Amino acid sequence: MACPFYKLLIFIALLILQVIATCKATLIANDDEQNKAGQVSSVDWEVTYDPPNLNMDMDTMRNVTVRIDHIKTTDLDDIRSIQLRSEREHVAWVENGTIFILEPLAASVAYNGSFNIVANFLGQTKLFVELVHKNGSTERLKSSTLPVTVIRPERVIDHVFTGSVILLISILYINFGAALDVGALKQIARRPVGPVIGFICQFVFMPLLSYGLGHLLFPDNYELQLGLFFTGVSPAGGASNIWTVALGGNLTLSIAMTTISTLAAFGMMPLWIFTLGRTIFQRANLVVPYSRIAYTAIGLVVPISAGLLIQRYCPRFSRLLVRILKPMSVILILFIVIFAIVTNLYLFELFSWQIIIAGLGLPLIGYCFGFLASHLMRLPLADSLAISVETGIQNTGIAIFLLRFALEQPAADLTTVMPVSNAIMTPLPLLLLLIGLRIHERTKRRAENSLIPKTETDPVVAAS
Repeated sequence: MACPFYKLLIFIALLILQVIATCKATLIANDDEQNKAGQVSSVDWEVTYDPPNLNMDMDTMRNVTVRIDHIKTTDLDDIRSIQLRSEREHVAWVENGTIFILEPLAASVAYNGSFNIVANFLGQTKLFVELVHKNGSTERLKSSTLPVTVIRPERVIDHVFTGSVILLISILYINFGAALDVGALKQIARRPVGPVIGFICQFVFMPLLSYGLGHLLFPDNYELQLGLFFTGVSPAGGASNIWTVALGGNLTLSIAMTTISTLAAFGMMPLWIFTLGRTIFQRANLVVPYSRIAYTAIGLVVPISAGLLIQRYCPRFSRLLVRILKPMSVILILFIVIFAIVTNLYLFELFSWQIIIAGLGLPLIGYCFGFLASHLMRLPLADSLAISVETGIQNTGIAIFLLRFALEQPAADLTTVMPVSNAIMTPLPLLLLLIGLRIHERTKRRAENSLIPKTETDPVVAAS
């Protein structure tokens, strides 16, 4: 009989190959669609914009001057009109962007005109010139485009949110350092089957799953791909221990896996972001923020080291921190997510069925994979439940923290929608499972009680 660990490795390898094949097929399909839709004109006109790039706040309007040179009269024979278009009109659109072919234009070799650009929603787009032929077909002019970036104006509440995230994550990691049981880690290291399975699920399967789901659901939206990927490479969330207890899992294993996951995240998150994540950055034309991510990871070492020092030199205070760690971690993560929602309500304008599926699919598939992987290794049910919960629940607070500090606007805002969606959707499968278990237990107790024979006592009738 084959070794269970060997079976697990084969299972993971097959899943990785499936993710890669799916991504490749999706990319090929997208390229084919773009090649069909993006017909480029052979007209050799030169287009210049003033300004050459545009940065705008939401709900504002800017004027852009467009100059078209090297126009030939013969080029206009089959052209009905010329349009200035936006690649993503929900981000920014052109007001009255159609130029009709008139005699003055046909008699000249250049065109000068000005257009109003309306910033509708945060994001990035490009303006381009499109030719409309008399038969109704369109061609995109083979020339330069005008990059447009739409951001939100800075508000006081944004600075409050940023400061709150720094403070709360630091407090959480100080508490974590104070609660870190080095002796228990050494004990687990002697027989690390459960933690090893959890590590593979958390830092091998989940990053690949988030990368594949991002390609599948958001083939043309690289910001959402990036947000989902950052969520997938995050460590296990603090609420995983509470859900493990509620579902009857192994709490000791859950705490050990959370500890290992949090410590491993210092190396594994930058590793994934700088390797596989780099491909998303390149497609999104974003610079990989190596220094910011490195500084953020190193910055998290400081509070956890402070917690270890408290544990070493102030044991009474450390025990107090240990007692409040679990409820505090849940409260802090909920606070970060809720604050992110309240300060960024505009994010819900981005919500679509794809975002809902991604937010629900990532944890749900993680739960199932963690349970199947541990079941293949023939672990007890309590251990399988703990590994399943640890795999599916991501620390969305860390994902939001990294995205806010690693990326410039508007990417920082756009990517945040994915960890927010994940935080909202993650508890739903566990809540349904918990309700199902409680109903099953109650039904089972009723069935057992119905099998117990009832003793009936006849009433004593007194003789009159």
